[in-house]
Amino acid sequence: MPALPSSSFEPVWVQFAALWPERPEFDPSHPLGCHRRRIPDRVVFEHVIAALVHGSGYERVASAACSDRTIRRRLQAWAAAGLGEQVHELALDAYDRMIGLDLADVSADGAITKAPCGGDRAGRSPVDRGKGGMKRSTGVDGYGIPLGIVGAPANRHDSPLLRDTFEACSTQLRYYWPEQVTAHLDRGYDSKRSRELLDEIGFDAQIARKGVPAPIQIGKRWVVERTNSWMNGFGKIRRCTDRDAKIIDFYLYLAAAIVTIRQLIQRARTLYRWDTRPTTRRLR
Repeated sequence: MPALPSSSFEPVWVQFAALWPERPEFDPSHPLGCHRRRIPDRVVFEHVIAALVHGSGYERVASAACSDRTIRRRLQAWAAAGLGEQVHELALDAYDRMIGLDLADVSADGAITKAPCGGDRAGRSPVDRGKGGMKRSTGVDGYGIPLGIVGAPANRHDSPLLRDTFEACSTQLRYYWPEQVTAHLDRGYDSKRSRELLDEIGFDAQIARKGVPAPIQIGKRWVVERTNSWMNGFGKIRRCTDRDAKIIDFYLYLAAAIVTIRQLIQRARTLYRWDTRPTTRRLR
């Protein structure tokens, strides 16, 4: 059984392959003109998707067609080229053209997951007895489509990550924002620093007040909680065993691209009709 249905895998792979053209089967720089055959990128990408979805180690997802060392080497090359961010940017562009991003209302929030192997984005988790953990701060549009993600150690507070989060959103949106944007945030951002930042970048602020029960002032920020649940559906995000920050960012944005494509298909179902549309109403 594939890790992702073809309706979600194929759009991501087509854009990925366009950004990273297939290399020759044999290394042309080899002195004898021959070398071991290069594993096709699609085969490696399928193993990477399996690792992302199931959260398994590379030794477990490796097969006779692709070794764990090949997965690691190809991951390092893809992450260094920023392919995760580029695929997510293309997914956002496709979603905006077909459905339309709701950028008048944006939200941001942090989520803490496990990082048992340490690394660049690991720190003492305040919600897991001080064990290794990672925090990701995600900015979303009014429907919950992930716009930008910032990874940090778990012991970082949400508020200082807000600037980097909106800068990541701006980069992925190619610095396009409507004239009026309202940021909906929870009580963790109820500080002078956050309000000054929103004034600086020109966003209106709707921040929950400390001391007031959340259901009374939930507002429009609940969508970011749903997005965090979507992202936690990927095993590699729930329990990150990689240590390199670039590889972690690659996985975060690849997961965000899959979430965006999945929601594009779900919402396009009622707006468009096409012969090969998936028959199931729920995409994993």
